[in-house]
Amino acid sequence: MEFLIHFLVLLPLFMAAVIIHEVSHGWVALSLGDPTARLSGRLTLNPLKHIDPVGTVFLPLFLLLLNAPFVFGWAKPVPVNALLLRHPKRDMLWVGLSGPAANFLLAAFTAALLRLGAGFIPPLGAGLGKALVLINLVLGTFNLLPIPPLDGSRVLTGLLPVSLAKGVLALERWGIALVFLLLYFGVMQRIVWPVVLSLARWLGVG
Repeated sequence: MEFLIHFLVLLPLFMAAVIIHEVSHGWVALSLGDPTARLSGRLTLNPLKHIDPVGTVFLPLFLLLLNAPFVFGWAKPVPVNALLLRHPKRDMLWVGLSGPAANFLLAAFTAALLRLGAGFIPPLGAGLGKALVLINLVLGTFNLLPIPPLDGSRVLTGLLPVSLAKGVLALERWGIALVFLLLYFGVMQRIVWPVVLSLARWLGVG
């Protein structure tokens, strides 16, 4: 029963974080000339438009069952057509950065509210706020890893020469398998989680 309550409390926070992440990709792509996300009906905060069975439900549930110190995953990717962007190679870098940037901004905004409301926010509200900060920091940090299909690979390919960028993008077909391989080799515990804790302390919620 306690686990179920924990899951039901954290799931909406997690879904809010991944939805804002994906919608940010779509809005930046639109501002740079690609209306694909808008035409696909994905520039919305409606959770039903963004749920991915594995990334939005199964993986967070699995991590909670393992009593992992973090919860992360993904929503259904917002479609982006690089060919419609005004400067495809450069603009994909900004599209890639926009999702993690949105998560970091949401984490910073929530942390600021917690500091301003210290002494007034009830313990439950403070706990939920801290959870929202950590979830967003995890999502932002993990997605910046320069490995397809994560957003960091978009940033990397925007910086690399075309010949090398094509080699990075060729790895994307392995997508989900690469993500779970990262988990198996402990990238969360060894890289992402230490960065998240440092950022959380810097924001005053560590």
